[in-house]
Amino acid sequence: MGRILGIILISGGFIVAFILSTLMWTYNSEGNLTTGAAVLGFALGMLVLVLPQWGVGAYLLLQGSREAKVAATAEQQRRLLDIIQSRGQVDINDLAIEMQASRNEVQQMVHQLVGLGLYSGYINWDEGTLYSREASQLRQLTNCEHCGGKLELAGKGIIRCPYCGTEYFLD
Repeated sequence: MGRILGIILISGGFIVAFILSTLMWTYNSEGNLTTGAAVLGFALGMLVLVLPQWGVGAYLLLQGSREAKVAATAEQQRRLLDIIQSRGQVDINDLAIEMQASRNEVQQMVHQLVGLGLYSGYINWDEGTLYSREASQLRQLTNCEHCGGKLELAGKGIIRCPYCGTEYFLD
């Protein structure tokens, strides 16, 4: 909505500038205004009418673009979460292809979902498989389900096996 309003304001500013220049030229050519008065009238009209319209339009256009980018990211995260939760186990490479993203982008999205408290499960980056799991089951883990190694806290909502690199994500 902000982008559309921004475009309308910028376009309206061009229309007002055209009308203003046409009026000043017409008044000057008819002899109603001197050239200096026409230039001053045009400059004041631009300053008071057109420039604020362009400024607000540009701000709304940029703000709308940022909002669209945030909405696209949220939609991609929602899609990733739906895929993981509906399948329970997903190969990272298949997920990257389905999401039309690189493996690193998928990893970043998973970590963002963990940080938001929206995903719990575990992943073995070497094996390339992502598992969805209830957080209550993961909180009881002390040993890695992949290799049996002792798990260590790796960050907010993340425990990691130092032996095989499997990461478990908690709520």
